[in-house]
Amino acid sequence: MSTPDTATSKSPAGIRDVAALAQVSTGTVSNTINRPDTVHPRTRAAVEKAIAELGFVPNQQARVLTGASSNVIGLVVLDVESPFYMEAAHVIERAVRESGHVVMLCNSEGDTAREAGLLGMLAAQRVRGALLAPASTDDDGEDRYKELPGDLPVVLLDYNGGPEHCSISVDNVKGGRLAVEHLVELGHRRIAVVGGPTGLRQFADRAKGAREAITAAGLDPEESLIEVSVSGIGIQDGRRAVELLLEDDVPDAVFCGNDMLAFGVYRGLVDAGYVVPDDIALVGYDDIDFARDWVVPLTSVRQPIEALGKGAARLLIEHSARDDAHTHQQVVLPPELVVRRSSDLRASE
Repeated sequence: MSTPDTATSKSPAGIRDVAALAQVSTGTVSNTINRPDTVHPRTRAAVEKAIAELGFVPNQQARVLTGASSNVIGLVVLDVESPFYMEAAHVIERAVRESGHVVMLCNSEGDTAREAGLLGMLAAQRVRGALLAPASTDDDGEDRYKELPGDLPVVLLDYNGGPEHCSISVDNVKGGRLAVEHLVELGHRRIAVVGGPTGLRQFADRAKGAREAITAAGLDPEESLIEVSVSGIGIQDGRRAVELLLEDDVPDAVFCGNDMLAFGVYRGLVDAGYVVPDDIALVGYDDIDFARDWVVPLTSVRQPIEALGKGAARLLIEHSARDDAHTHQQVVLPPELVVRRSSDLRASE
């Protein structure tokens, strides 16, 4: 069988050239590009090799015009500067790459109107589906995700959704409980909880767990718990939280709703003349890579990012296959407390 002369061909390689080189039908090439999970691994490898040799580039715009979905998966996060979401994005990208997909990263900046526009754009581009970390996850916001543009398959990320959606999250109530139980066991009786925007359910759930731990210890939440909410989830917001805390009685310990807030709280406390953990113990949430290498290694509630990202990718690929047998799943993963020197000088890390 003759094969295309890649050295002298003047026009870009087409799908028929790929089929000829791989010795398969054009339909098999199409399936390899669009539905790789339906093609035998050996055949898929032959087609992928031919695509690489010929430098074939699928025409995604043409596929959209015919009504087909692309091999692109949208990922909409609250903040692209958040190490937690970037670590999750890396896991998701690796997971979907194995099934022949790519990730388009979008930043809602925590704005619900911007989020709606991004979902509409992704639907118009006929992406395979979208992974969405909701910009507002209070109870009143759930209705926004019941009717999505263009029948766009969506999996809610870092969010415990209802039966109308696939979702994957971590048990944030338990995470908050673990953090404050640890601080109570160390003898702290006046504990501050620093959270982000009040509309984000993750922070509300972590604060709920903190209150449960205080109550279970026989302490009065009104006397033993100080709750502070700030407008963002970054380091500067943590610094702002310290300003608010120092206006009141200084706490024995601070539990922050994420590690970036904890880093900001640490800097604010040091600037005010306090020593962590000698004067005030500090616990974060997420256990991002920086936590272990912080100035004083940060005690943090670890989210299983690898399982979260891989699980989100799996749910979306299954959901977007539009199989009638598909049922929405709500996956909840367990958190883990990692103790370091920011709360306990005896810790080995």
